[in-house]
Amino acid sequence: MKRLLRELCTSGEEQWREFASAEYAREALSRYARVRQDALGNIIGEISADGTHILLDAHLDTIGLIVTDIDKTGFLRFSTIGKVDLRLLSGAQVTVWGKKPLFGVITSTPPHLANPDDAGKIIPAERLAVDIGFNEEKAKGLVSPGDMITFNGGFCEMLGDTVTSAGLDNKAGVAVILRALELLKDKRHNKKISVVFSVFEETGGGGACAASFGINPDKAIAVDVSFSDYPGAGLPLLGSGAMIGISPVLSREMSNELKSTASEKSIPFTLEVMNGLTSTNADKIAISGKGVKTALISIPLRCMHSAVETADVLDLESCARLIAEYIVREGKDDA
Repeated sequence: MKRLLRELCTSGEEQWREFASAEYAREALSRYARVRQDALGNIIGEISADGTHILLDAHLDTIGLIVTDIDKTGFLRFSTIGKVDLRLLSGAQVTVWGKKPLFGVITSTPPHLANPDDAGKIIPAERLAVDIGFNEEKAKGLVSPGDMITFNGGFCEMLGDTVTSAGLDNKAGVAVILRALELLKDKRHNKKISVVFSVFEETGGGGACAASFGINPDKAIAVDVSFSDYPGAGLPLLGSGAMIGISPVLSREMSNELKSTASEKSIPFTLEVMNGLTSTNADKIAISGKGVKTALISIPLRCMHSAVETADVLDLESCARLIAEYIVREGKDDA
């Protein structure tokens, strides 16, 4: 699991990493399914069978930045893509995906020069810039408005089974589905399975919505990350297993079946209770087409939407086992 996750998070040193990780995911998925790519860029895998048609979704995209302008001093002005944590921008190391990958740092005003009125305040993105070390002419020769910017955060193994990297949201979900397919490879079931590694989740969920409409499944499971513990938070611990979603948007029937499956197979899990939308692709999938019974399985994650997102690979394994056992159990009902 660590190797798979490392490859998903670090693929692509010479091209925009989102494209590179998508290509890696597509190649890995092709070991289990017939794979195609739709007009939006979703990677879709299909495993034929005669039983209930279930969709497994995990989004490939991550938060980031986009170049909006290059000023007269060569600094790159930018805007955010997705819910970027503005508190972490000043001084961050980034890669600008221009004509070639360019290392950059986001400007940070020294405390000696800072406006006293800004003390303790979050600096908005429009007051920051990326420094790539060039003047205006050289910068414009390599960078154009619309080029993407990603946060640098190398994949690192911590103590035990914990890892940290930029992009675990949601490369971890992609890894879980690939692992679940590996576990299902030699198991008997009668489920028709469609897999979607979707785009645009961080900007509204349009990728999963369009893919689900085209696939028209009977049921769906969205796999994403959710909030884990930090000092004083009282949230699920890393290592506590799969997080099974409970929400008005989600199918209570499927949530209960996932709970039963986890209990029967001794798979660690916690419940994540939400009083409305889940803020994941599950929200869009559930209302696509004529409506889809949808469940949500989440991976506990620390430091979400940062360059040091942190997870326990044992939780990923628990999520993968839960998906595989659920499909086998449901497949027996179809037989």
